[in-house]
Amino acid sequence: MLNKKNLVLIAIGILLLIIGFICLGTGPADNPISLSVAPIILTIAYVVIIPLGILFNGKDENK
Repeated sequence: MLNKKNLVLIAIGILLLIIGFICLGTGPADNPISLSVAPIILTIAYVVIIPLGILFNGKDENK
């Protein structure tokens, strides 16, 4: 089950996705933000934050 920590991580990942796509769409095609910063943000969101939010298992409070 997804608990509060998982949902917070997924929400942070979605926020990073929104920021990454906004950075990707800014300015001309040779803008350094859209060429370097946006792919890094999107990769971190897709590869690290969202899977961590899905797979993270906290301590069981019932034990």
